[in-house]
Amino acid sequence: MGKIHVLRNILQIKIALAGAKPAIYRTILIEDDRTFYDFHNIIQIVMGWENYHLFQFLAGKYVISDPTLLEEDGILNSKEIRLKQLFHEVGDKMKYEYDFGDGWIHNIRLEKILPFKLTESYPTCIKGKRRCPPEDCGGIWGYENLIEVMADKKHPEYKETKSWLGGVFDPEEFDIQYINEELKGLNDYIKNSMYEEEDVDDE
Repeated sequence: MGKIHVLRNILQIKIALAGAKPAIYRTILIEDDRTFYDFHNIIQIVMGWENYHLFQFLAGKYVISDPTLLEEDGILNSKEIRLKQLFHEVGDKMKYEYDFGDGWIHNIRLEKILPFKLTESYPTCIKGKRRCPPEDCGGIWGYENLIEVMADKKHPEYKETKSWLGGVFDPEEFDIQYINEELKGLNDYIKNSMYEEEDVDDE
């Protein structure tokens, strides 16, 4: 009896928040046999969202999400579709939308296909820039207004906005070590059940 390891590759994927200037992005390494539900949770961690809202992946004619939450026909179940089913070649693109009210669109692009290494921990964030916007701040336009307000202590909305934020907001903050600690916690939770088959009786 023993474990059978499933052959897989590593995808280097860039996730960039659409409309953000300067850019807000993360570059990650992730196994190609992760489900899109895993990918959703990983995006939440690396970007800094708090997973309060609905999500969907838009890949050509496909919409991938939780069909029990979206009242639409033709939704593919994010817990059943794996990344390698839609990411085939370097340059492949799709979109990830989070919070349909604020409409946070993320542009996703496959940058590299790499060999899996047993000595490495996946998923991992290898690069990024700037802090994620606060939840429920009104989309990219609301975020731009928030940054403008917080940059001017004399602005009439400064105190109210600071109170709503719970303190000073630094848009340049990016803590890759913290992100990877959070990813390791996620990986430790699921590593024994996601990518290995059950023990096989050789008889």
